[in-house]
Amino acid sequence: MGKSEMRSTNYLFCFLEIFASEGGIQSYVQDILKAYVSINAGTNSPSQAEVLLLRDSPDCNNPYESKNLKFYYIQTDNPWFGRLKFATVLLTKLLQKQPQRVFCGHIKLAPLIQTLCQPLRIPYTILTYGKEVWEPLPPKYQTAMRQAESIWTISRYTRDRTCEINQLNPEKFQIVPCTVDENLFATGTKPLHLLEQYNLVGAKILMTVARLRSTDIYKGVDVTIQALPQIAKTFPNVKYLVIGRGDDRSRLAKLADDLGVAERVIFAGFVPTENLAEHYQLADAYVMPSQEGFGIVYLEALACGIPVLAGDADGSADPLQDGKLGWRVPHRDSAAVAVACVEMLRGEDKRCDRHCLREQTLARFSFESLCQSLQGIFQPSDSDKLMP
Repeated sequence: MGKSEMRSTNYLFCFLEIFASEGGIQSYVQDILKAYVSINAGTNSPSQAEVLLLRDSPDCNNPYESKNLKFYYIQTDNPWFGRLKFATVLLTKLLQKQPQRVFCGHIKLAPLIQTLCQPLRIPYTILTYGKEVWEPLPPKYQTAMRQAESIWTISRYTRDRTCEINQLNPEKFQIVPCTVDENLFATGTKPLHLLEQYNLVGAKILMTVARLRSTDIYKGVDVTIQALPQIAKTFPNVKYLVIGRGDDRSRLAKLADDLGVAERVIFAGFVPTENLAEHYQLADAYVMPSQEGFGIVYLEALACGIPVLAGDADGSADPLQDGKLGWRVPHRDSAAVAVACVEMLRGEDKRCDRHCLREQTLARFSFESLCQSLQGIFQPSDSDKLMP
């Protein structure tokens, strides 16, 4: 093949899981893959990519399989055998395909990917999200990050905290933010059937969408429940709609009962993504005093024109645009949450302007903006595709 001849760009993505459970990381990764498919649709010299999934099974609902994106499911009954199989498939792909780049979808996979890619001189990029890199990492993980050609992350906070704690070069980081589906999450009147279903007619409604796992107490549902007695002094008709499932629900229900606000807290359980928008539209305020790597739920609420409350020391600074689009309070301070909720429910602050919240959110965090930021990576220029 002559120097002027072209070859298709090929990439290898490696993830723990995308479809086996719901969560912010899974949603973010799906947006990345969706952007990849969109960027390569209809191009004359599309890039080719393969995706290795450690924990997903072939019977999952996968809408991203395409001529440019091929998936391999490594899940096994024995976790140890699954890891061995993953390493074997990964090495085989590296040797056979010699991909231009490997995208490491989780820090847990980084030492393996570094070990296999470096001798073959294949560059790799590590994706980071939040808490998994907020604490000092063991030496092998720090080494894998230092040797990476680049590191993606979803917010300035995660970049800065990760660099400071793990002594990394911030210039190696590229912020690839989360997005929101503007067609799905939109403004609208409160759906009457849901008001009746949850007994919310005539109520001032606070809302949270979060996993209710005992390992995810940082989401702040308990803090919001603790704030309800104070909020009720100003808004006697206040109610709190909690959407999500997990083993912490019984503790939260008992807390509400102990505080005398059990009738104000409605646990809606799991709600599918396609039904979330109409649930956001119920809310007068979205409340999640948390510690997030970013917080996609804040974007969803803002795109629906709902005022939001978040923590003041995490990645939520990005979706809230440094407080311009919402309230930021100490994440375990129920008194501060109560004060902010009263302000939100009054609706007099400019941060309650529904049209403005939606417009400014979509200007920065639309799917189109994600595609633009990834265009140069997923669809390199012709000169990048020339054979050496």
